[in-house]
Amino acid sequence: MKILIVRVSSLGDIVHNMPVIADIRQHYPDAQIDWVVEESYVDLVRLNHNVRHIIPIALRRWRKRLFDKRIRAEIRDFYTRLRLEQYDVVLDTQGLFKTGVIMGMARVVPGGQKVGLANATEDSGFESASKWFHTKSIAVGKRTHAVERGRQVAAGALGYTFVSKPDFGLGAPVVTGLDWLPQKPYVVFFHGTAGASKKWATDNWIVTGRLLADQGLPVLLPWGNAEEKLTAEKLAAQIPDALVLPKLDMMQAVALAQRAALVIGLDTGLTHVAAAYGRPTIELYCDSPRWKTEGNWSDAVINLGEKKAPPSAEAVRQTLAGLGFLKKVLP
Repeated sequence: MKILIVRVSSLGDIVHNMPVIADIRQHYPDAQIDWVVEESYVDLVRLNHNVRHIIPIALRRWRKRLFDKRIRAEIRDFYTRLRLEQYDVVLDTQGLFKTGVIMGMARVVPGGQKVGLANATEDSGFESASKWFHTKSIAVGKRTHAVERGRQVAAGALGYTFVSKPDFGLGAPVVTGLDWLPQKPYVVFFHGTAGASKKWATDNWIVTGRLLADQGLPVLLPWGNAEEKLTAEKLAAQIPDALVLPKLDMMQAVALAQRAALVIGLDTGLTHVAAAYGRPTIELYCDSPRWKTEGNWSDAVINLGEKKAPPSAEAVRQTLAGLGFLKKVLP
């Protein structure tokens, strides 16, 4: 059986879609699974060795220069590459018009199916026009977790049920340029996110960082843009032994999360990467619904806060104690 998955973005959504691969292979061990994904996430999908072919797409880049001859040539090349195979099933687990169009371009064998979401969940970006390209649509509950949503679409398309915890199937990234990485256990703060309401108060990060410094755990501070770098520098100035990292590429950031002794982060893609690897992770929800993306598959992942109800620094302290990271007697 040949199966094509259309899930083009974003980082957290792609990670949350990974268990679909393990589910399919559990029920169809010989399935050949291909994946259409934005070019910037190709290396992330490549970490799952059960994906046969990765078909890069560059919608984010193409739409800025649609009339450029080179861009138009790239689009033609993508179309040709997409249609090399005939698939038994094409799965659109994202539910957007653009992913529906990609599904529509793909070829299926006679009697093949194109399957996607029938409806939105709360706070999702689902677009009902995506159903124009379906031969079958799978209905999900209004409050279906992001991981479960993709799993349900695949299960409904392929006629199986799943009861196991999600298996993300992520191998360890092999990267270079990590000379700054400490040789002892470290903590990562994924403090950056878009929108002020989704951020955790600076004082909370500082209080938490100082607690960890008292335990001899250095705090590493990555950043993705100039504003986040300024925040990282501000935190490092007030947290002993904290380190502001150099600019990281995607795989370096994934390796950072995968090797951490502990990750504390907002509801962002890299926090979800750490949770997918089963690293001790504290996910902080400040202005997004926790039910939608919380790491609920491992006792090592603790989810705090809720939409419009950020967690306190004290709640994080208690969680750190419960996870065994506050072993010294503090005054």
